[in-house]
Amino acid sequence: MEIPAKYDPTGIEDKWYQFWLSKKYFKSVPDEREPYTIVIPPPNVTGVLHMGHMLNNTIQDVLVRRARMQGKNACWLPGTDHASIATEAKVVAKLKEQGIEKSSLTREQFLEHAWEWKEKHGGIILEQLKKLGASCDWDRTRFTMDESMYESVIDVFIDLYNKGLIYRGVRMVNWDPRALTALSDEEVIYKEVKSKLYYIRYKVEGSADEWVTVATTRPETILGDTAVCFHPEDDRFAHLRGKRVLVPLIKRSIPLIEDEYVDREFGTGCLKITPAHDINDYHIGIKHKLETIDIFNDNGTLSSKAQLYIGEDRFVVRERIVQELLNHGHIQKIDDYINNVGFSERTDEVIEPKLSLQWFMKMTDMAKPALDVVMNDTIHFHPDKFKNTYRHWMENVRDWCISRQLWWGQRIPAYYLPGGEIVVAKSAELALVKARQLAGNESLGLADLTQDEDVLDTWFSSWLWPISVFDGIRNPDNEDIKYYYPTNDLITAPEILFFWVARMVMAGLEYRNDIPFKNVYLTGIVRDKLGRKMSKSLGNSPDPIDLINKFGADGVRVGMLLTSPAGNDLPFDESLCEQGRNFSNKVWNALRLVKGWPEDTSLAQPAYAATSVRWFDARLNEALLQIEDNFEKYRLSEALMAAYKLVWDDFCSWYLEMVKPAYQQPVDSITLKATVGYFEKLMQVLHPFMPFITEEIWHLLIERTDDESLMISQLPLAGSVDADMLADFQVAAEVVIGVRNVRKDKNIAFKDQVEMKVKSSGSDTGTGFDSVIAKLGNISAIEYVNEKPAAAAGFMIKSNEYYIPLGEGVDLEAEKEKLEKELAYTQGFLDSVLKKLGNERFVSNAKPEVVDIERQKKADAEMTIQLLKDQLSGLN
Repeated sequence: MEIPAKYDPTGIEDKWYQFWLSKKYFKSVPDEREPYTIVIPPPNVTGVLHMGHMLNNTIQDVLVRRARMQGKNACWLPGTDHASIATEAKVVAKLKEQGIEKSSLTREQFLEHAWEWKEKHGGIILEQLKKLGASCDWDRTRFTMDESMYESVIDVFIDLYNKGLIYRGVRMVNWDPRALTALSDEEVIYKEVKSKLYYIRYKVEGSADEWVTVATTRPETILGDTAVCFHPEDDRFAHLRGKRVLVPLIKRSIPLIEDEYVDREFGTGCLKITPAHDINDYHIGIKHKLETIDIFNDNGTLSSKAQLYIGEDRFVVRERIVQELLNHGHIQKIDDYINNVGFSERTDEVIEPKLSLQWFMKMTDMAKPALDVVMNDTIHFHPDKFKNTYRHWMENVRDWCISRQLWWGQRIPAYYLPGGEIVVAKSAELALVKARQLAGNESLGLADLTQDEDVLDTWFSSWLWPISVFDGIRNPDNEDIKYYYPTNDLITAPEILFFWVARMVMAGLEYRNDIPFKNVYLTGIVRDKLGRKMSKSLGNSPDPIDLINKFGADGVRVGMLLTSPAGNDLPFDESLCEQGRNFSNKVWNALRLVKGWPEDTSLAQPAYAATSVRWFDARLNEALLQIEDNFEKYRLSEALMAAYKLVWDDFCSWYLEMVKPAYQQPVDSITLKATVGYFEKLMQVLHPFMPFITEEIWHLLIERTDDESLMISQLPLAGSVDADMLADFQVAAEVVIGVRNVRKDKNIAFKDQVEMKVKSSGSDTGTGFDSVIAKLGNISAIEYVNEKPAAAAGFMIKSNEYYIPLGEGVDLEAEKEKLEKELAYTQGFLDSVLKKLGNERFVSNAKPEVVDIERQKKADAEMTIQLLKDQLSGLN
């Protein structure tokens, strides 16, 4: 068949993806083979593909496809996360566009809208992953709100509550005034913000004109102050012990208290205490039994307890109260100040520390064993530098706030009796049984119970993901969970190391008594050329689907992986994808070259071809060992680069040139068969990285049946490596380059044959490659001589001298002038090296390897000088 001149991935990618799907090659069921399992980090159901997804899922697909070709039963399980905050926000926004307020709907009505939205928009990202070539078992797709997944979450909540690990209490939480929900500490992103530091004067009660000044970045919160605090050893305030001050504007009388917490060097040395709106103030308030005044409504406006500015937004109030404080002489000064402010990870709203009645999970006891399995390398981190980050988090773990004030998510299975008592049960009916027992009242009915309105944190479902996707919570002895768990590799980002990875380890140890995965590969952040994180808000992130349409999925995959070592950020530029596309074109052109060779079965194999075949066999085996070693160390970029160089440099640039027949001449059968065989193996090696073009080429190389596919063929294994053959080739390659340089330097056309004389030192001649050198250099004869030939251009490789006799028509005077210039330059270089080696201080103080390098430079320069002198004498 006619092979197109250019590789066009457009139709080819769709063709092969549909072929793989139709053959169910991605599907996995338990059998006698060794399992290889990856569970996808479930993207938000609201999401579309971004560059981080592209990198993460390319890596997963490379590992899964490779495992499949190693004969393992590879299962890559896909799915999406219900993303309670993000999804609810999108549904609320959609309803607003339709003129519907969430508050006008019942919970059931709102959830109908949410499910409708999910069915319409959810799963877009999974369809996009198919364009990338993701070989997921799509029949196993899971969603964290699926019935089985939902039930698993509820079962775990009940179990942990019964074990005393889940409790309800009033605590200081991170409150998102836009999403109207509490957040865990890990969902708060701290950013440096240019703020102001306001120095506010509080009048000492009962004094004529005595004041205490405090410094704060949040003047609006003075309306919730219940004390002013100083350090007990700060003599500046000793005379104020036992006194009280008046809160500016509202003149509330509050005590002056002492506590070691106060930093005497910060601000004025006095600290305003607002227990309802600062975590540290909250703890001081408990210690000193202070009143707690919550001045904010849930949406960030001021409540009636603030007394002033009721119903106004907190940031509007900040501007207004500063002006009023200035007017009343309460502000001493205002400084510019940079501080860390917490923002909601989901809504980017400034977090409000808030006292709230929430559900929490105790973490300390579960954290210890989850730390141990990482620190003792039962679970391997790649790179392992993240073990220290993990350890820091786990050793400083806090109780997890697991309740969210939302409707979209797994509703907390807690029911309240009329007297406020709590029962936790899987259904209202089971809760009623427990309630009657607890209250000793059989007349209680369902109408007497009220279920908690809150849902569980999204991460409370995600932490069960490697177990629940195989139904291992509800049915702990089912065939799937016993076969696929623990999974092999988790590919994720360092920023969710605690959010997700640590919690999955805890859940695995708690519910399977086993780790959830054996290796964690941590990707870097995809950044632009300026080093900025790629994001929609900055407008610096290309659409991955546009990239695929422009460069082909294989090109994008290669581009993403070429510069993305584990744990290091990826400086992305479209030129990387262009490099990937160019690589596809290089391989395609190699196919066209090989398929264009006519075969002559009567031809004997030439010596140059036989040598070339043996060399490439050794080089292929060497590369296979390198690639395997890189994969074992999770150095995927290096593995790809090794494969890339094997194909581009060794196969295309060297081997094919070494064996290809002369123009319009046939090739012998032995060489053609070997070449096609190598090409097949190279496609197998490249397939995990570039699945589409390799499948296409594999089918074009020789005729295949409809049941054959590259993706289920066996990955080639490394054989023995002929080190001598590889070493001899290196010499031969340098000789070929030397010959080409002489031709270029002396303007000898390649079509003109030349002779070559070799003055051998008796070793390192590599004579086995003479036939290859002769072919690649268009050399009519290679002769080994004892004396340097006259009128010849030469070069030296190791200790051997190679000469190309110059024919008539060469300007000998010009040659002499050129050689004399080169000799003078080399002599000058040698003098500078000798000067350095003659410096005793350098020789005695420099590292031995540095001195050795200089000595090698000296030896090389002396050999070159001798060669140049010999060439000059030959021209005389």
